[in-house]
Amino acid sequence: MAERSVLRKWLLVSWLTVLACVGIAACQTVPITGRSQLLLLSEADEMQMGIQSYREVVQKSKLSKDPATNDLVKRVGTRIAAATGRTDFQWEFTVIEDPQANAFALPGGKVAVYTGILPITRDEAGLAAVLGHEVAHAVARHGAERMSQNLIVQMGLAGTMAALSNRDPQTVKTVSSLLGAGAAVGLVLPWSRGQESEADHLGLIYMAKAGYNPSAARDLWIRMAEASRGQGRPPEFLSTHPAEATRIQQIEAWLPEASQHYRRREPGTR
Repeated sequence: MAERSVLRKWLLVSWLTVLACVGIAACQTVPITGRSQLLLLSEADEMQMGIQSYREVVQKSKLSKDPATNDLVKRVGTRIAAATGRTDFQWEFTVIEDPQANAFALPGGKVAVYTGILPITRDEAGLAAVLGHEVAHAVARHGAERMSQNLIVQMGLAGTMAALSNRDPQTVKTVSSLLGAGAAVGLVLPWSRGQESEADHLGLIYMAKAGYNPSAARDLWIRMAEASRGQGRPPEFLSTHPAEATRIQQIEAWLPEASQHYRRREPGTR
């Protein structure tokens, strides 16, 4: 009975917290998908944080000095960025000398590509799939959304701890650990995977609008799956990203929609 009472109090506090946050949150929907978002951070503040973080990364990283590679990433990135219609973003595309097969985007249009992913992208279309995904994170304001979601979870957990303040310290510690793990597996990680899938979806549309065949995204993830084989990744429900097989399946389902936006560009056009 005591455990049920604690659970009821936690649910009540969490629900009231969510209602309070929704009451002050900015209402916004993600482009293309139309998904509603809870955003507790203004876009201006988000962009400023992105610019600051980007400067810190650039200062600490070894930037590529290869003109051909820099031109490739900037050329493809600029086309993808133009396809989003976000002319208010200060788009910037940087190549970092690092063997990891990765890339990232920060709010406001700051994008970086690690050289380790280029052998997997292989060509412009493969690179467009990566950049489309990263640009989509920025356009969809996933960074601000993650911060908002984490704040709500923290407030909910804090409310629960307040409700348990008069209980045995060991009980409080146990409940706190269980709730923290439950929030991570049941809320935070699924939210993260959902954002990654959404970025894949939007990225397909953007690369297609930019003149790149969206089917290259499926081929990219097939190569990514081959490259990551044997790395011992955690099961999907414990990961921040969908499994490669899941991504490939989702991309194949979105390809008919993306293909409607695809118009092949003539060689040499920028």
